[in-house]
Amino acid sequence: MLRLGIAALAMAAPALAEGFAFTIGSPVASQDFRAKSAAFVFRTEHCADPAKLQVSATAEGIVHGERRSVDLTVKPAGKPGVYAVFPGWPGEGQWVVNLKGTCASLSAGAVVPFGPKGFIRESARFFPRPATDSEIDTSLKALTQGGNK
Repeated sequence: MLRLGIAALAMAAPALAEGFAFTIGSPVASQDFRAKSAAFVFRTEHCADPAKLQVSATAEGIVHGERRSVDLTVKPAGKPGVYAVFPGWPGEGQWVVNLKGTCASLSAGAVVPFGPKGFIRESARFFPRPATDSEIDTSLKALTQGGNK
């Protein structure tokens, strides 16, 4: 079971040339009961100095045609480098989660869209830097046009 959880996280994002990056997975992939109510979990990859690791997440959405941003709770899971992102956005509207992280001088980002059944793994986008406003807007636009299920 442990190998399946780790494999699910490892396969959830493309390799970013061995640089600092994120991989995402379902809350069960963390194998930590404290993460069971999380929207998703993520693992940090290739951070040589975990003491210098900083991560954050915001929900970016469109509700009734208006853009909104909500800071989200990110908590460490039981395994080093694994974190849970807890939902904090309203049930209405279209939402993506904007992950940001730094490890010493390196940075990484991800935009994770959400649909009615949870996060949409195949539409998530990963970056070797924080996502730009334009990249977040593109993901939101795809959701509002029904491009992500």
